Amino acid sequence: MDTETAEKPDLAKSKRDRILEAAATVFCQDGYTGASIDAVATKAGVSRQTIYNHVGDKDGLFKEVVAALTDKSAAKFLVLLEEFPDKPEHLETELTAFSTRFLTHMTQDKTSRWLLRLAENESGRYPELFTVWRQYGSGRKRSMVAAQLSQLALNGYLEFDDAALAARQYMALLTAEWRAEFQLGRFPSEEECAGMAERAVKTFLRAFGRR
Repeated sequence: MDTETAEKPDLAKSKRDRILEAAATVFCQDGYTGASIDAVATKAGVSRQTIYNHVGDKDGLFKEVVAALTDKSAAKFLVLLEEFPDKPEHLETELTAFSTRFLTHMTQDKTSRWLLRLAENESGRYPELFTVWRQYGSGRKRSMVAAQLSQLALNGYLEFDDAALAARQYMALLTAEWRAEFQLGRFPSEEECAGMAERAVKTFLRAFGRR
């Protein structure tokens, strides 16, 4: 019996995860054009044929990487969002604390960093793929944030006409400085993330805080 087809499901999943993680690293480092199946196989500790059996060719591998990272990132963000303040005693303080945790997560979580790097480097090659990512990755996150901001508005903390627009502006303010540093190839410290979060929240509340 073929050993590839005879693999137990949990072992096959573990191998597939290892391949996707290795591929994400290689695609981020070398770009789509520079990446090779051989480099991914070496990093994952598997054969070329194993990659073809589990995922397919380089094009299929890249698409699988983006889809897997998008799902992982959304799941992690959902857990993080559980700490979003819905009935804060002091809105600015508690929203700043959450925002700091969010930026620190972006700094420390390789899934988030990989997705941003791939989107920046390869969105021109795969516009349809990254349109889906924006809808179900970053777009899904904005929808979840919009729901949280709507709850704050219902509880009397914020004022706005369009929750989706408020969420988009909150996320834009929060990530603007972080992304500028990321594009220069450095990751802000936790202290720097706290400063970015504080400035973003102050600006956001000037626009949307209930007066």
